[in-house]
Amino acid sequence: MITLDTLSAFWTGPVVSVNILVFFNLIGALALGLMVGYERSYHGRAAGMRTYGLVCMSSAALTVISGYSQYWFGGSTHMATIGDLTRVIQGIVTGIGFLCAGVIMKEGFSISGLTTAASLWASSAIGILVGVGFYAAAMLLAVLCTVCMVWMSKLEAWLPSRQAVAMTLRFNAGYQPVEAALRDMASARGYDIAGGTITVALDQGEQEWRFIAVARSRQKMVLISELAAEMAKFNGVKSFHLAYARN
Repeated sequence: MITLDTLSAFWTGPVVSVNILVFFNLIGALALGLMVGYERSYHGRAAGMRTYGLVCMSSAALTVISGYSQYWFGGSTHMATIGDLTRVIQGIVTGIGFLCAGVIMKEGFSISGLTTAASLWASSAIGILVGVGFYAAAMLLAVLCTVCMVWMSKLEAWLPSRQAVAMTLRFNAGYQPVEAALRDMASARGYDIAGGTITVALDQGEQEWRFIAVARSRQKMVLISELAAEMAKFNGVKSFHLAYARN
């Protein structure tokens, strides 16, 4: 039977103290995840600050609660010893991982759905925290995840970073493009062609080049619309496709 004493057990001094410790773990993990994510975001990689922050924070949440299993369910030890709950948590995280993989889409050099996948995984961590009775920690994790998804994109846009553009160029039959000329063209417009991203294909005598161009800074880079206008006049180019590499 659910009584007032049963409900109040979740808000006793020791349980609240554990929730406060979990608070600090979540905030610290979020800060570290954002720091690593910013480095990736700065270099134009697909996974940015929000993705890293959500994953790092959720991982911390799932790890830290295992160290305080005696406080699960408000400290009701007879409930905490029924079955192996760590295996249940492991199964939930694995299952959600497969679901997250389904929302990640890759089109050329652009990847979408990474933040959605990370937020889904984070929501599973929130559900687990609620399930074991860490209500305050679950609420904080939900707030931090919301802040991360809503505001971190604005922080990413404000911080110095290098925007990446995925380029596909198809040349006229018989035309032989020169890599050095392409690099000079990109450099003159504030971009560097990322090393190891160039791929070349040949179809009916027409070469198709694909690569990632990374801006030196947001302030100095030429807008993609201006790039498209110039590309239309580039000697030997039959067709092209430009898109911001995104996550």
